[in-house]
Amino acid sequence: MATTVRRTSITLPAAHLGEENPLPALRTPADPHQVHERDRAGLPADMARQIGYAPLRSLLPVRRLDGYDRHRTPTDLDAIVIENDRLRATVLPGLGGRVYSLVHKSTGRELLYRNPVLQPADFGLAGAWFSGGIEWNIGATGHTALCCAPVHAARVPAPDGGEMLRLWEWERLRDLPFQIDLWLPEDAEFLLVGVRIRNPHHRPAPVYWWSNTAVTESPDTRVIVPAEEAWHFGYERSLRRVPVPRWQGADRTYPVRGERPADYFYEVPDSARKWIAALDGEGHGLVQTSTDRLRGRKLFLWGNGPASQRWQRWLTEPGTDGYIEIQAGLARTQLEHLRMEPVSELSWLEAYGPLATDPDAAHGTDWTAARDAVARGLEAALPRSYVEEAYRAWLASADTEPREILAAGSGWGALEVLHGRFKLPGTPFDEATLGEEQRPWVELLHNGRLPTGSLDVPPGPTLVAAHWRELLETAPADALVEYHLGVAQWHAGDRAQAVRSWERSLKAAESCWVVRCLAVADAESGHPKRAAERYLRAFALAVESGQGDTVLGALAREAVPALLAAGRAEDAETMLGALSPEVRRRGRFRLLAAQVLLALGDVSGARGVFDAGFEVDDLAEGEETLSETWFAVAERLVAGSGPVTETVRSRARAQHPVPDAYAFQPE
Repeated sequence: MATTVRRTSITLPAAHLGEENPLPALRTPADPHQVHERDRAGLPADMARQIGYAPLRSLLPVRRLDGYDRHRTPTDLDAIVIENDRLRATVLPGLGGRVYSLVHKSTGRELLYRNPVLQPADFGLAGAWFSGGIEWNIGATGHTALCCAPVHAARVPAPDGGEMLRLWEWERLRDLPFQIDLWLPEDAEFLLVGVRIRNPHHRPAPVYWWSNTAVTESPDTRVIVPAEEAWHFGYERSLRRVPVPRWQGADRTYPVRGERPADYFYEVPDSARKWIAALDGEGHGLVQTSTDRLRGRKLFLWGNGPASQRWQRWLTEPGTDGYIEIQAGLARTQLEHLRMEPVSELSWLEAYGPLATDPDAAHGTDWTAARDAVARGLEAALPRSYVEEAYRAWLASADTEPREILAAGSGWGALEVLHGRFKLPGTPFDEATLGEEQRPWVELLHNGRLPTGSLDVPPGPTLVAAHWRELLETAPADALVEYHLGVAQWHAGDRAQAVRSWERSLKAAESCWVVRCLAVADAESGHPKRAAERYLRAFALAVESGQGDTVLGALAREAVPALLAAGRAEDAETMLGALSPEVRRRGRFRLLAAQVLLALGDVSGARGVFDAGFEVDDLAEGEETLSETWFAVAERLVAGSGPVTETVRSRARAQHPVPDAYAFQPE
């Protein structure tokens, strides 16, 4: 059959994604992947430099997506299928362009880990993320802020004259447009993927890219890669060079032999072909390869410890297969960001397909023989010269304009093109995609002012890039302009000026939005009592102005911990009581209720919250709040009215181990 690109839909049990958090993300995002400063001294110079280059200090202008739940219902999802007589790839344009499935038709094998449910969890840079398939990570260390967002999609002529699927969007954390072209040459057994990132600005920009491929983990799955060393990164947050395949008495290329979650970033020699494969006991599986620009290769594994298995179940249906990820990126590790020169672009070609090799060689004790067997099989199935030729052919068609729009992304790219007057052939950011969120900024661009608006309603996202901040600085000042200007200044690192802008906004009109920003500023500058007062005022203003559950819940989630830190548990209890029953039933607020009861001295009441059971829908990767609260309750139960000593802590942990329902942290 000729290669086709067609629209369809798939139905999955899916949790509701909910609304974006309306509060600007002012705090530096928690990053479980940071390397301790003391550990950088022993790293290669280029790696240490790139780890220290432009780490993400803010999620702005992106908003957090943390309103999802764990109640799954059958949901129809838009999909695009690319198919020839050998492979069928299913792509989800409404969810970051994720390749959800890749089926080898002659054998019926699913080459990817295809998650049977869509269950968001707090693993993404902007919150919601889900596991499975092939995801395209651009922006900064972590899962892209676009993983649950729509991207533009279109049908485009492929380099061989057939059809190709183009995905494109504007990545807002780094202010960079990108495109992903996927196609299946006729009779090909490999999905080809051309990727291009552009920097249209007259300034350098930090760039990050990792393609993450989830594959099913079985007891005999082995990950094979052309490397003899790797950089290991685990919960201790240090990078250490380790041998491949054996380290600490076990062959670490078999993921089931690891107990805890871990990253292995492989040292692939510069001259070697870039590839990584995951094969089962019969020597069958998936191989990913690319042109040399995509130099990094990585294995992520959950491990077989109780907490690791708990996370696996959390992300899918109990009783289903677990997964690992084989990944490819621009740098050696995901902890690094590269410098992208002004008015430049980066591009490369990737290929994904089935591989069958001699199982005795692939699973033998001779690591060199295993690598050679996979390398020979890959070269026979997809020669390196073919990939290079396909890359050159694709580059010649990368600017081809789309034939038919299949899905629409956001209007933010159109706004940036309008401001910068950029020419980006092949990726049309059409003005027709501009929507209500962009409308005030179009007004600012064209007329030098924001539309007059009241802060009694949510003010919408703030644009924080330097060129938008400069326009805000010259716009006629009112409460709304000063609010947005303060957010932009905060993002730029000028916190004192941000506070002054917010104080001017307050003089013009008091609002919950501005008072909350000042509360964050107080907390960040070491004034917990003042922060608590302002959070109380912000919440009261939100109630007075008739804000709904989304706003009140977002405020309370921040305010209750701030009130507890200031020793105001009674006020925290009152605030929780003012929320609707629906909000109070959510797991995050049940956890907050337990913390408030503990602070009030009602230890049995706090324990009762746990005994009744709850699930924190938005529990973050590496977050220890759940287990810390459990143990704090246990310590008070053991100590009674006495002090909590080290002996009490040890006894509490022995007598009250964390139940399986809350066991997300390794002991």
